[in-house]
Amino acid sequence: MPADDFDALDAYSQAVVGVVDQIGDAVVAINVPAAGSAGGQPGQGDSAGSGVIISPDGFLLTNAHVVGDAMKVKLTLTDGRSLDASVRGRDVATDLALLRVDANTTLPFASLGDSSALRVGQLVIAIGNPLGFQSTVSAGVVSALGRSLRAKDGMMIENIIQTDVALNPGNSGGPLMDSKGNVVGINTAIIAGAQNLSFSVPAHTASWVTSELMEHGKVRRAYLGLSCQLRPVSRAFQREASFDKATAVQAIQVQYGSPSDKAGVQPGDLLLSIDGKAIGNIDEIHRALPRPGTVITLKVLRQNPGGGPYIPVTLKMTAEERPSSLQPR
Repeated sequence: MPADDFDALDAYSQAVVGVVDQIGDAVVAINVPAAGSAGGQPGQGDSAGSGVIISPDGFLLTNAHVVGDAMKVKLTLTDGRSLDASVRGRDVATDLALLRVDANTTLPFASLGDSSALRVGQLVIAIGNPLGFQSTVSAGVVSALGRSLRAKDGMMIENIIQTDVALNPGNSGGPLMDSKGNVVGINTAIIAGAQNLSFSVPAHTASWVTSELMEHGKVRRAYLGLSCQLRPVSRAFQREASFDKATAVQAIQVQYGSPSDKAGVQPGDLLLSIDGKAIGNIDEIHRALPRPGTVITLKVLRQNPGGGPYIPVTLKMTAEERPSSLQPR
């Protein structure tokens, strides 16, 4: 942009224009040919979304719901090039998918930034391809941090970024960027009927998921191996057990050979905390479980066989990868 034109812009416009100039070419349109499309070519009923290239050798991120079960997709770059890309892995639990361009070519790319440094009120910019309109830009502010959003597999996506950036379905999978041009989130959802509420998976989560998909082709998650129920607890119980939750998780069945079984968890035990994090529902268990291979401490209350008060028990458990039969699909 000529210097005179740039000087005429206010600071807000300069920030947005600067990000678009810097990162715009790294944002691609994604087309997933519908089943039965002639020759695999795009056609009516195809799935369309956005993605962002995160490395010069052609790795890119988008949403898992954009690519669905497809193994191959079509990409359209801002310079008009059409490229094929392979789906290297998807993680429904965070609605993220990792793709790689099939062609051996150097591509423009954006860098994943530090989403933990975001603050409410901070300027953010989204680029995507809503409704087929390529390279559409919208800007706004971070309106809330630390939100939770339930994924299609029922698990909670944590630390979601909420913004007032105008998004449409075709923005799914596109980047949310800060004023320095760093990708701080991957746009994932809007609430139907709500105005100025849009959500993005934070870059911190996207970076972790990317490394897992690159190395293992899937995201490894730990599990307990319990069938549980929620049990309401009284104020007296909360005081006596130093437990600040209104409900406790009670083990009903312990799967044989599971991490919980090996640690010594018994049916009827009340699981109070994992590594010091209080547990009041199933979602909090998923949040507290670390990567497989990590040794963690479980604090439980166990019914006294003689019928007296619960007995506090501390157990050590080595986190193990969730079996494939229990993995999100």
